[in-house]
Amino acid sequence: MLLQNILIALLFLAATFYVGRIFWRAFFTKNQAGCAKGCGACSTLDVDQLQRTIEVRTRQVSTK
Repeated sequence: MLLQNILIALLFLAATFYVGRIFWRAFFTKNQAGCAKGCGACSTLDVDQLQRTIEVRTRQVSTK
């Protein structure tokens, strides 16, 4: 019975650490550019390049 309680306590602590780490990174880590997900995809988005691509494709469609 004692072993089961220890195992449950360890699982609870691991889950608490995991959720706490997610919240900490979402609200307090500011060294990552972009959104709070932390995947880095937001920082690689070049809005100017995206706008140029949209304009080129729009011109290609309108000339056909």
